[in-house]
Amino acid sequence: MTAPDAATVLACLRLARTDGIGPVAYRRLVRAHGSVHAALDMLERGATRISRSIGALCPRDDALREIDHLQAMGAHLLVHGQPGYPPLLGRLHDAPPVLSVLGDPALLANRMVGIVGGRNASSGGVRMAESLAALLAAHGVDTISGLARGIDAAAHRGAMTAGRTVAAIAGGLDCPYPPEHDALQDQIARTGAVVTEAPLGTVPQARHFPRRNRLIAGLGLGCVVIEAALRSGSLITARMALDYDRTIFAVPGSPLDPRCHGSNDLLRQGAVLTENERDILRELPEFMEETTLFPMQAPSPALTVRGTAPRHETPPRAMPAPPPAPPPAGTDNLHEMIEGFLSFTPSPVDDLVRRCQFSTAAVLTVLSEMEIAGTIEFLAGDMVVRRPPPA
Repeated sequence: MTAPDAATVLACLRLARTDGIGPVAYRRLVRAHGSVHAALDMLERGATRISRSIGALCPRDDALREIDHLQAMGAHLLVHGQPGYPPLLGRLHDAPPVLSVLGDPALLANRMVGIVGGRNASSGGVRMAESLAALLAAHGVDTISGLARGIDAAAHRGAMTAGRTVAAIAGGLDCPYPPEHDALQDQIARTGAVVTEAPLGTVPQARHFPRRNRLIAGLGLGCVVIEAALRSGSLITARMALDYDRTIFAVPGSPLDPRCHGSNDLLRQGAVLTENERDILRELPEFMEETTLFPMQAPSPALTVRGTAPRHETPPRAMPAPPPAPPPAGTDNLHEMIEGFLSFTPSPVDDLVRRCQFSTAAVLTVLSEMEIAGTIEFLAGDMVVRRPPPA
């Protein structure tokens, strides 16, 4: 694969930075219209209802300014479906369309494990995070964490004693958080990598952290939880990792310590009991598989906490993209037809295409409009279901 041209990078960034278009909607738009250029053109012309369901399209000058600032600070912009994008993350149904990386972007394709835990960690929890990260690094497995106080910072520091680490952050590359970890972020960027979905200038807020957690869950082969309370962001990260079919590890803690109740509960549900690095290494796949890009199926819901990192599974089938084409005539009628066919029972997208007798691109375009409007939801296996009205 050749490197993406500047026009493609610009188009991808504009589409990704448009309010109302998340990762799933982004990929469905590209799939429906055949290319990011065609999808962007459709939105600029206001050709379908989807144009009225989103915020203002990201201005070209704003996207160019972001690219220039990233280049000036020595950062990299990785685009989903293009060379350099981490393959393990790229296979996810909700993979971020663009990533900003400060440091070595190739590190994101290495074997990594997420290590997360409480901010008010005990001294024992800090020592455990540092030790696990250092010993994993000695075996060629890097650590990814969220640069937070407590367990996250300890994992980063431990990994750097014997290898490299990746920090996934919630804000822009120019907005370190917490502020006292500014020097730590700089050190990680010099020796490893700092990665984010957020544009430059984004000051982290509570709503940004799930995206940070998704990076930790999606880039790692597994996720280790140390000292997590019952209501903590670490458990959200573990749940995301489980949804991505990663292995969940948990370090046992005292039942008298509320900081350990969440991680102990993970063990009760089937997480791998972790006392040393060997407990982690024996559960990891031996190699990283090549994966196809733009898989369109969401992960199946898991019933237990113990996920299984993929070892020899067949990569998801790549869905062929139709050639770019203008929006088909009669989409108003198609919208009514699809609404009539949908119910609160999941329906296969292929079945809708057959019943409507329109092209796949036309049906996906309308479904994308309905998804952004919040009237439908895509499920695992390329299924779609009507969402109940708000109470």
